[in-house]
Amino acid sequence: MTILSNQHLGVVAAAALATALATTTTTTTAFAPPPNNNRIITTTQTGSTTSLSIIGPMIKRMRESNEKKNMPMAAADEAKSEAPGLRVGAGAWKWPPVWPYDNNFFMRKVELENAKVDKGNPMANMMGGGGMMDGIGQEGDADSTSAAASGGDDLFDSIKYWKENDQVLTELDERVAEKITNHYSFYLRDGMSVLELGAAENSYLPSTLKLNKHVGVGAVESQMGANPSITSSMVVDLNKVVDDEGVESKEFDEVCDGSFDAIIMANTIDFLNHPREVFKSSWRALKPGGIMIVPFLSKDAYVEKFDDAFTKQWRDMTDDQHMWVAGSFFQFSAGEGWEGLQGFDISPADAKKADEGMLAKLQQTNDSDAPCGAFVVQAKKKIMAEEVDENDVEGYISSSLWMMPTLESRDKKLVTPRLARAYDQLDSKDEKDRMVQHLDSLPKIYTSLIKMDQFAFTFSMQAQLAADLVGDPDFDGNDLQINNMKMGLGLRKPSKDFWAPVGRLTAAMTPEEKVNLLAYIVPRFGSGDPAQEEALQAFVSGLEPTFAVIRSKCPSMKEADVQLLGSELLASEVLKPGLSSRDEFAVWLGALTEVDLEFILTKRKSFKEEAKQDLESFKEARETEEKRVTDRREKIQEQVMTARENRSVMFNPRTGKVEETESKSDSIIKNPFN
Repeated sequence: MTILSNQHLGVVAAAALATALATTTTTTTAFAPPPNNNRIITTTQTGSTTSLSIIGPMIKRMRESNEKKNMPMAAADEAKSEAPGLRVGAGAWKWPPVWPYDNNFFMRKVELENAKVDKGNPMANMMGGGGMMDGIGQEGDADSTSAAASGGDDLFDSIKYWKENDQVLTELDERVAEKITNHYSFYLRDGMSVLELGAAENSYLPSTLKLNKHVGVGAVESQMGANPSITSSMVVDLNKVVDDEGVESKEFDEVCDGSFDAIIMANTIDFLNHPREVFKSSWRALKPGGIMIVPFLSKDAYVEKFDDAFTKQWRDMTDDQHMWVAGSFFQFSAGEGWEGLQGFDISPADAKKADEGMLAKLQQTNDSDAPCGAFVVQAKKKIMAEEVDENDVEGYISSSLWMMPTLESRDKKLVTPRLARAYDQLDSKDEKDRMVQHLDSLPKIYTSLIKMDQFAFTFSMQAQLAADLVGDPDFDGNDLQINNMKMGLGLRKPSKDFWAPVGRLTAAMTPEEKVNLLAYIVPRFGSGDPAQEEALQAFVSGLEPTFAVIRSKCPSMKEADVQLLGSELLASEVLKPGLSSRDEFAVWLGALTEVDLEFILTKRKSFKEEAKQDLESFKEARETEEKRVTDRREKIQEQVMTARENRSVMFNPRTGKVEETESKSDSIIKNPFN
């Protein structure tokens, strides 16, 4: 299989996607048919027939390679409990840390032809700014930064296209349709409520299946009206979305209420401009434990019928890559909010392979009647923690971030353990409750942080600042706090009476130390308390004299240490009303000796190292617990499989009856779903 080149995907996205598909490249090439034993021969110029002495060994190696690559990436025990055709098990997927696709990836031909490419330098505005984090934030007001391109959505009207082609039906080969129906029969049960996205005239459901509710969401009402399974329907443009939120439709939002047992979406992902948002809405629509099943066909299955509607990713990528891309839609919509992500090859035995290589082409027969390939990617909605478990605070916070917009998967992984640690360090239940309530301020924080220069202001530093802010009980993400955070970061012009002098006077401090100070200052804004406003002014006016006193007492102390020590001493005493006034702080500071100040500085620096070690210990404890849970789950699964192998009857959910299986001596349990 060929990895995407830069001409198929944006430069940045191509590099990230290569990481995501690395396992595919080395393990799951093209699902090629098993090699035959035909001997390849050729005729020489003299007319004699001889075996190829060079190509023969090469083809042998290619056969062996194909056999190896065609092995399923799923444990045997996992495959036993799932529908036939499991190729990629729940533990086999690998992802880049951020959404790896650019807008062009999901454009159609007409949109690509009209797309305007921004050739500006993306680094041009990263080193301006001012204030406390001068040189790290972008110049000017971050809010004025233009939004990403819409992807040319206005150039292709999905609803209009499908209505104009309402007489052109998909008409799957009956062998392919049967495979999809059989797969559905393994997971769908009588009495379920099912939501179908991309619904049309045929849902390919088992004829004996009796659903409680089957809601169709499609583009053509007449097609859904001809579908005997659908109990209610609505016309919704799945390509019209609210960025990073979901499908933009009030009617559709009303049914996305967590009431569906299953979502099916057959042969639809190839037409989606914004798949991540569609999968976000789908997650909301499912009950906890509900399953989303996404079947799709080979890339050339109906290209003659719907060529204009296909997106670039469907045209350019192989069927194997389509499986991994479809899996990424689950990953980057709700992350760990999905579980049991699996990929299936349910192609009929005699199916054509769209991505055959040289060997397969040499071996293939000219069978125009062969059906197309068929594949499925699916996952279940994980149960979300409803309240904080004091023994698993990180688990609760993690589930709270599953659907949170703006934060990438990388950001969620970095900030979650830091938030859990911040929660554990709070003293009272009231403070902890307030912090939990303020988790929803994270998108506001990250909207600004993502505009920072990631080389100078690393992702770890961003996560620490976000955790420190949310972990402060006084921080609620109000507009004044966010505005002052931006000024402190240099994303907005700093205020002359506060951030400009703070930035100038703390210029020698390291970015890490500035982050700590920023996290302590920002929550003090926006309270509406006059005493707090006085405390802020006492802090900014007290910086210069505080530094002067420390310099006079400790002439050999480095300027960076003077600023660190002075700013933190002043902040800890005067920034919160009711502790010390500026005059009281001045008397206390004047009484300290050089030894006292050096001792405080040493303790401050050792505290930083201890905090770092505590965080590492916290991570190690988390990893140990995750391994314990995984080992226990595997042991339970092993016990379940052993029990299945030793029982003689099995409940068939399709018939609602307990039926006999084959005897244990046959070594294989009869599958009651076939």
